[in-house]
Amino acid sequence: MQTTSADPISGLLVSVAVGDRRAFARLYEASAGRLYGVALRLLRRRDLADEALQDAYLSIWRNAGRYDPAKGSPFGWMAAIVRYRALDLLRRDRETALDEDALERQPAPAAPSLTAEARALEACLRTLDEKSRRCIQMAFLDGYTHEELARRLDAPVGTVKSWIRRGLMQLKACLDQ
Repeated sequence: MQTTSADPISGLLVSVAVGDRRAFARLYEASAGRLYGVALRLLRRRDLADEALQDAYLSIWRNAGRYDPAKGSPFGWMAAIVRYRALDLLRRDRETALDEDALERQPAPAAPSLTAEARALEACLRTLDEKSRRCIQMAFLDGYTHEELARRLDAPVGTVKSWIRRGLMQLKACLDQ
């Protein structure tokens, strides 16, 4: 999906790229809630989600000039940064089991309202075969590596990569319609 110049987040990123602190504050206000939801969905712990979000915004501040509207939406670019930070934290703490009791004591995060893009993605995900959909969700939402997926699904790594690649191609075709 192409980003138009009318997108306020895109304009804010341009200002952030030249060091505009006020634009960065407005960017944070406009996007932090949704980006926190991305981190929390992956990490399932508020403390780690807070850490991932802070690291991501530092990266956004430093790299705003690298955002290319031709490659995707500004929110998608920022969400990818949050996702990578969250996955880094997951991998770092993979050996440490989540404290299920603490997780149960925390109130569930409010369900974010779905944007038109999210609804379209959800609809397109439902069109995929079960293996591709499951692999994509486990890889992109739960942070599993190809090797971890192969072990969990008892399938060769190459097969798992093929399921993901075919599923992503089908998603792209569906979303481009």
